[in-house]
Amino acid sequence: MKKNIVLGSLLSISLMLGGCSETDEPVSDETSDTDVSTDTELTSNEEESSDAVTSATYREYTDVEELEDSYDVIIVGSGGAGLSAAIEAKDAGANPVIFEMMPVAGGNTKKASAGMNASETKFQEALGIEDSNEAFYEETFAGGGETNNEELLNYMVDNSADSINWLDSIGITLDNLTTTGGMSVERTHRPTDGSAVGEYLVNGLLDNIEERDIPLFVNSQVTAILEEDGAISGIEVLVDQTDKRTISSEAVVVATGGFGANPEMIVENDPELEGFVTTNHEGSTGTGIEMISALSGDLVDMSDIQIHPTVEQSSGYLITEAVRGEGAILVSNEGVRFTNEMDTRDKVSANIIALPEKKAYLIFDDGVKERVLAIEKYASEGFVKSADTIEELAEDMALNADNLKDTLETWNNSVAEGVDEEFNRTTAMDEDLSTGSYHAIEIAPGVHHTMGGVKINSLTEVLKTDGTKVNGLYAAGELTGGLHGSNRIGGNAVADIIIFGRQAGKQAATYTIN
Repeated sequence: MKKNIVLGSLLSISLMLGGCSETDEPVSDETSDTDVSTDTELTSNEEESSDAVTSATYREYTDVEELEDSYDVIIVGSGGAGLSAAIEAKDAGANPVIFEMMPVAGGNTKKASAGMNASETKFQEALGIEDSNEAFYEETFAGGGETNNEELLNYMVDNSADSINWLDSIGITLDNLTTTGGMSVERTHRPTDGSAVGEYLVNGLLDNIEERDIPLFVNSQVTAILEEDGAISGIEVLVDQTDKRTISSEAVVVATGGFGANPEMIVENDPELEGFVTTNHEGSTGTGIEMISALSGDLVDMSDIQIHPTVEQSSGYLITEAVRGEGAILVSNEGVRFTNEMDTRDKVSANIIALPEKKAYLIFDDGVKERVLAIEKYASEGFVKSADTIEELAEDMALNADNLKDTLETWNNSVAEGVDEEFNRTTAMDEDLSTGSYHAIEIAPGVHHTMGGVKINSLTEVLKTDGTKVNGLYAAGELTGGLHGSNRIGGNAVADIIIFGRQAGKQAATYTIN
C-alpha cells in the first residue's frame, strides 16, 4: 500500500513547515539596506510548502503499515545522495529503506540549479569540448584554497564521467553544457533543455526508487544511530513524527545534508554570517552531523561556510550561476562592473559585500534569458525587471543610466575582442548583451553551502576522532566535510552527492550482505 500525498495535503504540510523549530526558520538579512521582516519569513515557508505540494502531487510514498523491523541498509535522507545510495544498494542485491524527516523527498537537491560538473564525458566529446580530469582536479583544488581533501577530490574527479553515464543509463540525461565560476571549460552538465538540474534530477531518481520498489517513508525523523561493540546495529526513528520505533540494520548511510538552515549552528561556526539569508530548504539543520558526532565521529572544516553571491534577498531564492555562465554581468548602484563575474563564489561574494550598498544587479539580455530557462521562474516570482532599452532599465532600477550604458558598450566590445581588460574575465564571453530587451535582478550574498561536516574516506566510511571507523556507518553529501576545501565550486555539489551517494550505497550493500 502506498500513501498518497496530494494537493489536498497543503494545510498539513504548511502547518508542519510553519511549525518547525526556531533553528529551521530563515534568518533575517542584514546584508542589504532593509531587514527581512516576519512577513518575509512566512513567504519563505510558503514557498517551501508550495514546492512540497507540487512535488507531492505527483508522488506516492510508502505507507507506515509497510514498515519492517529490519533492513539490510538504512538510508537517512532522501536528497540526491540518499536516493543514489538506495538505488545502488538495491542493484547490488541489498534490501534498503529510506527515511525522510520532511513531508516530501528531495531535500536541498530540489533547489540545485546550475548542474553537475564532470570531466572527460561523452557529452563533452560530442560537443567538441576538450577537458581533462587533471584540469578538473586542479581548478577545484585552487578554488578550494588548496585545502581540499585530496583523496576525496581524486575520487570525485576520477568517477565523474562514469556517474554522468550512470545517470544517463537510468533515464537522467545531462547533455547540455555550461560554465560555472572557477572552471575554465564547459563541464557543468544540465538537462537537455538547459533548465535547472534539481527537480529534474530528483524526479528521475524517484522514478528509479519506485521502479525498484524501495520503501521511502516521509515525515519520519531518525533521532539516533545505534551502535553495539563498535558496529552499527540500527536506528531510532519517529515515524509520522510521533511513533518512536527501533529499526535494525548492520549498515546505515547518513545523507541528511548540511546545516545551512540552522542559524545557530551557522553563527557558532562563523559569527560573521549572523543575519544572512539562506538558500537552504527547511530540513538542512545538521541533524546527521549531530547524530554522528554522538558516536565520536570526527568533524572537519566546520567554519568553512559558503555564501552564494547571487541570492534574491526577500525570498532567499538562489539565482543560478548559469545566468552569468551564459553571459550576464554584475553592476553596482553606480551602474558599473566591479568584479570578474566568473570568479569563484567566495571572491564574487566578497566583492559584493565590499560595495557600500552590499548588493548588486545582474544585467542580461533576451539572449541570456532564452539560454537559461530558470529565468522564466525568476520572472514569475517577480524578481526580474525588464525594459526595451538599457536606459529605461536603469531608470526602473534606479541605476546611473549613463554609466550603465557605457558599461554595456564596454562589455560588448570586450566580448567582440575576446579580452576583458577591466577584470580579466576569460569565460562565458561567447555572446554579447545586445539581443532584444534588457533585464535586471537585484541580488546580494546568502548562506548557501556548508563545506564542513563529517570526516569520511573515499569509501564513504565515517571516521572517528581517534582515526578508527564505525563499522557499518557511511555518510555522503553535504553533511560530509573535506572535499570542497574552503570554497565549493559551482556544479560540484551535484557531483558530490551523486558520486559519493553511489559509493555509499555500494559499500553499505557489500558490507551487510557479504
